Amino acid sequence: MIADLVVIGTSITLGPLHNSAFILLLASRRGVRKGLAFLLSWLANLVVVVACVVLLTGGTPPAHHSTPSTAAVAAKLAIGVGLMLFGGYRRRRPPRPHKPPRWRGRVDDASLGTAAALAWLLQPWALVGAGAATVVNADLSSLSDWFALSGYCLLATLSLLVMELYTVWAPDAAQARLNALLTWLERHQDQLIITLSLLAGLWLMGTSIYALVT
Repeated sequence: MIADLVVIGTSITLGPLHNSAFILLLASRRGVRKGLAFLLSWLANLVVVVACVVLLTGGTPPAHHSTPSTAAVAAKLAIGVGLMLFGGYRRRRPPRPHKPPRWRGRVDDASLGTAAALAWLLQPWALVGAGAATVVNADLSSLSDWFALSGYCLLATLSLLVMELYTVWAPDAAQARLNALLTWLERHQDQLIITLSLLAGLWLMGTSIYALVT
């Protein structure tokens, strides 16, 4: 479970779409407050998903090869296949000129509520779903599993947290470096999406197939 959560959390935190949006929010008026609203909404989404799964399982992992366990593994396998297909599709698709999202020009006037809603919209729900299917195996009687769940939520939020704190502590330096990062992310957005989709999909497929046959 821990290895799966590390891979999924890393794939989530490295996603280019939400990181680009977050940088734009930080550069806007009241950027730190908007960034905080986005960050807290992002983290809350992850915590709520984990909490719902834990409530359904009662904090006790289902028996190996039982119906709930098999269903969770099958869900991870389906997500892994979907990510592989999506990554392959994006890789074969002819390159398109980058177009800024329509909402980019309205970031300065965005409210805190809009910033929070944007975090929900940009959440990579396929990966979050894979995380939820993995959390099914969490045993809340084990302290290590508590740490694993907490670490997963923090890891999936790490990039946002680092940028938020950097902007608070060194706003001028942060603005210059984050603008450079934004430019790089926009230039390499497709490559990042393809790479993360293929790697995460391959991992999920491999671990799910292994869990089903052993």
